[in-house]
Amino acid sequence: MLGLNGCGKGAAKDAAESAIAAIPVQVEVPSRGEMVSVYAGTAPLQADQEATVVAKVGGEVRELLVEEGDHVKAGQVLARLDGDRLRFELQQTEVNLRKLEREYQRTLELFNRKLVASQAVDNSRSEMEWLKAARDLAQLNVGYTEIRAPIAGVISARHIKVGNTINVNDRTFQVTDLDPLIAEVHVPEREFAKLRAEQAVTIIVDALSGANFAGRVQRISPTLDPATGTFKATIEVLDPKRELKPGMFARVGIVLERRSAALRIPRGAIVEAEGAPTVFVANGDKAEQRSIKTGLTNAGLIEVVEGLNGDERIVVVGQNGLKSGSTIRLIDESPRAAVAERNSGAS
Repeated sequence: MLGLNGCGKGAAKDAAESAIAAIPVQVEVPSRGEMVSVYAGTAPLQADQEATVVAKVGGEVRELLVEEGDHVKAGQVLARLDGDRLRFELQQTEVNLRKLEREYQRTLELFNRKLVASQAVDNSRSEMEWLKAARDLAQLNVGYTEIRAPIAGVISARHIKVGNTINVNDRTFQVTDLDPLIAEVHVPEREFAKLRAEQAVTIIVDALSGANFAGRVQRISPTLDPATGTFKATIEVLDPKRELKPGMFARVGIVLERRSAALRIPRGAIVEAEGAPTVFVANGDKAEQRSIKTGLTNAGLIEVVEGLNGDERIVVVGQNGLKSGSTIRLIDESPRAAVAERNSGAS
């Protein structure tokens, strides 16, 4: 009896010591869901097309037909100059041209009657053609007194006022095409192979309280900037409500890769062993260390492509103090991990 009592007390003591030595851990079962690889960058929004409208002839501004903020079509008249001198020059040239045409006809008749040499006909024709060119140039300059929009868009700046006398090449208007807006993101060389046109992009604009907009990769520069080691990716921003404006600061996320049913675990569950990723799996009251191969990372999760089946209980808290074969004690077990344990016991 005394021997039996001694054995019972020893077993109880060993069990108590074992419980004290067990390392408390928290476990979680891997989940399946979408994983995306995103390259994040920042860039100001800018117009894909913008034009500075300059005066092609000088003169006094007689009429303004648009104002800043107005939408205009390509070729629409924005302002008119006086053009009186140019119109008089055109009339004078036309009068001289008609006179030369009559003289050319008379010279041609005299040549047909062999009364003048062919040289006289050639000289008359040359003078007439030269004056026709001068007439066409004068017509062109008169047309330039109407300042027109070179592209469709919005008047983003007006540089002239009625009564101003302007010279050739003076700035008059700025026309900005707001559809679409673009962002130029500089992507590191290591990501170039993952870039392609039409990739989905997310755009967050802090100026609009963190509003989200969709976008796409419009084009990718084929050359590397040697100074920065980056490639330029041009992002087209989709903004059907026209809420965005050029100059706004945007945070851009280019979706490089997407997997719909990836096996995922918390990134913090991984323990490096000789430079390779491993996790600890709860096998009863023992910890088993397994090597894994990882894939995409996103929002605190990491994809496991090799090493797990998906029904294991992964140690997510307390793993840093473990080694393979360590005795563990589960604390705060997640519901999914408890279900996995019951299913394992039933099998």
